[in-house]
Amino acid sequence: MPQSYEYDVLIIGSGAAGLTVALNLPEHLSVAVISKGEISSGATLWAQGGIAAVLDSDDSLEDHIQDTLAAGAGLCHEDAVRFTVEHGRESIEWLVDSGVAFTRDENAQLHLTREGGHSHRRIIHAADATGHAVSSTLTGQAAARKNVDLLDSRVAVDLITNRKLALPGNRCVGAYVLNLKDSHVELFRARFVVLATGGASKAYRYTSNPDGASGDGIAMAWRAGCRAVNMEFNQFHPTCLYHPHAKSFLITEALRGEGGHLLLPDGSRFMDRFDSRAELAPRDIVARAIDHEMKRLGADHLYLDISHKPAAFIKEHFPTIYEKCLEFGIDMTSQPIPVVPAAHYTCGGIKTDSRARSDINQLYVVGEAAFTGLHGANRMASNSLLECLVYGQAAARDITARSADVPSPPPAPDWDESQVRDSDEDVVISHNWDELRHFMWDYVGIVRTTKRLQRAKHRIDLLDREIGEFYSNYRVSSDLLELRNLVTVADLIICSALQRRESRGLHYTLDFPGLLHEARDTVLVPTSFRTQSP
Repeated sequence: MPQSYEYDVLIIGSGAAGLTVALNLPEHLSVAVISKGEISSGATLWAQGGIAAVLDSDDSLEDHIQDTLAAGAGLCHEDAVRFTVEHGRESIEWLVDSGVAFTRDENAQLHLTREGGHSHRRIIHAADATGHAVSSTLTGQAAARKNVDLLDSRVAVDLITNRKLALPGNRCVGAYVLNLKDSHVELFRARFVVLATGGASKAYRYTSNPDGASGDGIAMAWRAGCRAVNMEFNQFHPTCLYHPHAKSFLITEALRGEGGHLLLPDGSRFMDRFDSRAELAPRDIVARAIDHEMKRLGADHLYLDISHKPAAFIKEHFPTIYEKCLEFGIDMTSQPIPVVPAAHYTCGGIKTDSRARSDINQLYVVGEAAFTGLHGANRMASNSLLECLVYGQAAARDITARSADVPSPPPAPDWDESQVRDSDEDVVISHNWDELRHFMWDYVGIVRTTKRLQRAKHRIDLLDREIGEFYSNYRVSSDLLELRNLVTVADLIICSALQRRESRGLHYTLDFPGLLHEARDTVLVPTSFRTQSP
């Protein structure tokens, strides 16, 4: 018999956003947190730099707001920026109270570093492994909660809505979830569902996210009828370690914030030719500059050098990067680090409000899967974890306030596997996966053209039909579900990019290099839901 569960709150995703929701809910609500791998395996685990918040007396909320607005290239929603920044201090205090061991200075004060786009030192960090410190602490806290069940090795298949059940109303009531341990699909019914599944950078050949980032939550919410906004803005982190055996290892922006220099193969600096802020320019500018120089020179990679700093300083501030580089024969205290840009962050996502509500009742979206309006056309460094915390707490507050008035979920059928069979053509999944990631990198990457985007659209339409047929006839697997979701999200990225006839922030096209006078969001609405009021 297929397994069936019922909870007050189902949280899909176990990174900072999902765990923040779980830990801020009252203990009389039953909560399930599901994760693809281990509970601590979300994207948060890999975050190195830190969390942006105003804690220094020389800094101000207004400066943080203006820095974010500037980095967002005119597309940030100022109300979302102010909401996020104004809740920064309390979010950091909550993490400190939860036991996160942030790095402190000689006076036992929180040590603040600086990253690209920031006018002040305001990045709170735990050496160069902030994500690990946050993830492990919050996971431990959640494991101690009697009302929270942490369920690993599970991949969400699709959301269950009243519409899918042919019931009146616009409500999410649960999800179907593949248990990787026994390969059966389980039924999870819940009064509230929270998507905290991260972004979609796995759609690209080179990515800083080694595990998830397959756009699962965005794709599921889109199929359920939610609007997607600004999906064309994919942030490419300028500096990932370039080595044939280094799997998606990020070189934190804090290294440039502490004086690191970007170098050409001949050892000369170049960033001052692209921006007066040089290495401290926002990520889109730095990534495009590196991409330009690599193509101009025919180089596979460039270099990031901090060896002019004392070795003790480097080892103290960047111990994780130092040890990882040593594994590959690179001593960053005496030689530059080979680097290459990689897909890193999805600035668009599923439309939400300041309470993390989506277009569907009782469905919340938090973290990288959500479009809150904070990031605009380019995410400023270290605002992402802050967004996870602020909107995770906002979602928890709203769920708590509404919990007494939302009834139990209606009955739903078990997953039907009677009409499908085991796949004997898994090579199709592997081939389609490689094809998707290659043409997205080549055609929908750092620099775009209309012709490239049209070619990508043609390819994605073919892939969508092939994967749809495969999904209908074979038992689901983790690889198939991820590929299905990535094809959906890649289509959203391409369609959004084709609609934006300008170059703004992370979207740079050779056909429309200038800015339009009016900054507008790109809003996509699922075809079958266009008559549905938001």
